[in-house]
Amino acid sequence: MTLVSTPEIPAELFARALAGLKPVMPLLRDLGDRFTAAGHTLALVGGPVRDAFLGRTSPDLDFTTDARPEQIQPILARWGDAVWDIGKEFGTIGARKGDTIVEVTTHRADAYDGVTRKPVVAFGDNLPDDLARRDFTVNAMAMQLPDLTFVDPYDGLTDLAAGRLRTPITPEISFGDDPLRMMRAARFAAQLGLVPDEETYAAMQAMAGSIQIVSAERVRDELTKLLLAPTPRPGLALLVDSGLAAHVLPELPALQLEIDEHHRHKDVYVHSLIVLDQAIALEGPADGPPESVPGPDLWLRLAAILHDVGKPATRRFEDGGGVSFHHHEVVGAKLTAKRLRALRFDKDTVKAVSRLVELHLRFHGYGEGQWTDSAVRRYVTDAGPLLPRLHRLTRADSTTRNVRKAQRLARTYDELEVRIAELLAKEELDAVRPDLDGNQIGQILQIPPGRTIGLAYNYLLSVRLDEGPLSEEEATARLLDWWAGRPEATAEPDSRHTKQKNG
Repeated sequence: MTLVSTPEIPAELFARALAGLKPVMPLLRDLGDRFTAAGHTLALVGGPVRDAFLGRTSPDLDFTTDARPEQIQPILARWGDAVWDIGKEFGTIGARKGDTIVEVTTHRADAYDGVTRKPVVAFGDNLPDDLARRDFTVNAMAMQLPDLTFVDPYDGLTDLAAGRLRTPITPEISFGDDPLRMMRAARFAAQLGLVPDEETYAAMQAMAGSIQIVSAERVRDELTKLLLAPTPRPGLALLVDSGLAAHVLPELPALQLEIDEHHRHKDVYVHSLIVLDQAIALEGPADGPPESVPGPDLWLRLAAILHDVGKPATRRFEDGGGVSFHHHEVVGAKLTAKRLRALRFDKDTVKAVSRLVELHLRFHGYGEGQWTDSAVRRYVTDAGPLLPRLHRLTRADSTTRNVRKAQRLARTYDELEVRIAELLAKEELDAVRPDLDGNQIGQILQIPPGRTIGLAYNYLLSVRLDEGPLSEEEATARLLDWWAGRPEATAEPDSRHTKQKNG
């Protein structure tokens, strides 16, 4: 199987594509032969072809064919270990052989109804018409199998070489079919460094509001892919500049009008993008231990871009020309949680990211290292398992151009991390508990399980954080002192024993 170049397409590009496809070449030959023998065409399309010309192997393999779903299914059944038809309504049949998963879709000429976003499927009978329905020309390239004949009716390879995003048909029609394609443009800006041409960009600006008819889940998934890209900043900038962010992440463009209290020469929006870049640089390798925050890390990146979203609501102009944003971290945490819930992020993500936003200023109370051991303990326990991410978010939040100030902040945080490490080693703060558990508290106070046990537990936890570990005798004495001041302590002992026994 060989690739044949044409005068318009240099041989070196084909060589690069061949190298990118080499790992899956036996599979392409096998499937191509099977469909040809059954009297059908088969072509590799979309991302795998694009990635091949970029010299890399795509993790997904998408094929299109003139065969109908009921004809695709038996061919794949003879090839694979398992076949599924969950996408049959839309012409897609999936199959797995070993660890390899493929999807084969009948040529489509589908459109959307413009209201519910449900595709109105019409099966096509030729490859060029199918490619015309795809989002961008760089994804509208195909290789017919088994001979790997290159098909590029919309000059996608030229656009790929130029770093340009265009739609195969007019962008107004393409984005009208599926407004989510506008967000994909931002994602490809982040993943591949592609830039929309003037016509595509103008359509994005004019049609940005139509993104509101797309489900929150689909928007969330595209935003997640964008943020997990190697360089999400260009994609976020495109979302903001095109007007899309005003509908899917309005807190981000709202930062453009706000003045950062530490850097009055630039707005908080620019600051937040820099913080994102710096947070990404602090991520650990993908195969690193959890404490290194292996990248790409969605929670850290979301917190970086949203950490200052509370500033617009808390901005105050002070006498003398200053600007303050008191408690913006608390307001920002609430706004962050609200936005992430609206985008249908899972509960763990909402909780983690909003907590990071809430804690991102805590370090600035550390000053020149005046925190007591109690304050350090609370910093660690409040962060909990998010502490490695909080370390990186806090460091990334320093964007000052004052070299001496930046060095001082870095040294101070270095010192804090050393103190944290020492206390962790000495007191196991990552698993800090009161010195008495709930059963012991109940036995000492002779009370049944209930709200009062929880109050006593929290009291002892506060003592533990303030003073460090206590002996069982010391903890018991502190508990009894606390109990002596409670109204429950005046209840008749017999009645307490009766409640405990009956409970």
